[in-house]
Amino acid sequence: MAISKPKSSTASSQKSNATAGRARRHIRSRYSKAEMEEIFRRFSVQRPEPKGELEHSNPFTLVVAVALSAQATDAGVNKATRELFRIADTPEKMLALGEEGVTQHIRTIGLYRNKAKNVIALSQKLIDDFGSEVPKTLDELVTLPGVGRKTANVVMSMAFGIPTLAVDTHVFRIGNRLLMAPGKTPDEVEERLLKVIPDQYLYHAHHWLILHGRYTCKARKPECEHCVIADLCKSPEKTCDVPAPLVELPPQRIGETVA
Repeated sequence: MAISKPKSSTASSQKSNATAGRARRHIRSRYSKAEMEEIFRRFSVQRPEPKGELEHSNPFTLVVAVALSAQATDAGVNKATRELFRIADTPEKMLALGEEGVTQHIRTIGLYRNKAKNVIALSQKLIDDFGSEVPKTLDELVTLPGVGRKTANVVMSMAFGIPTLAVDTHVFRIGNRLLMAPGKTPDEVEERLLKVIPDQYLYHAHHWLILHGRYTCKARKPECEHCVIADLCKSPEKTCDVPAPLVELPPQRIGETVA
């Protein structure tokens, strides 16, 4: 009986490297540098000054609003926080309101009890460790209760003008659906988007991608006929190759910073 030869370590290594190579090729962006430039150029024409849609009056109310927005809509958070932020727009005022007081204002938001605890704990930590000021670095922001990487990136961008990329459900979906930055986790998508988004468009990229996902490339059914990048899009789900007219959209109304 013939005895099969054991596979050499070299052959196994080559197979392993080939598999890894295929995996790397699979997760690469499907767009050229020129295509990415054109995609974000069109987004910039469509929305020259995109805005976040969470109402806030200062960095503190922003970090609270973003933390509350987890598993909730921006419109729902805005409705719940208008009165809350009118009476508690500093860590000291929020702490004085107390957990029960915060709960009464945000009980229409999902997971409101746990979020109320985090808001009070966040306020206390800002007072104790940061002189009541919202910190500007990611490492410091993620030490705040209820604040993860996404929330920290949003605050850094919107409050302090630091170019970052927060990956929420919309950005995660766009990165994968369009094969722009495929990844299994938000961190993977963030890392890959940062590599392919042109530097000059990075500051607004987060909002452009969110708004594109919220109003055009919707979760249940993409509205490809209304998409300004339909001709460039490489999504297998695409239903139209003709781009919508590239015109500037009306100014955003929801979520403009309150006075």
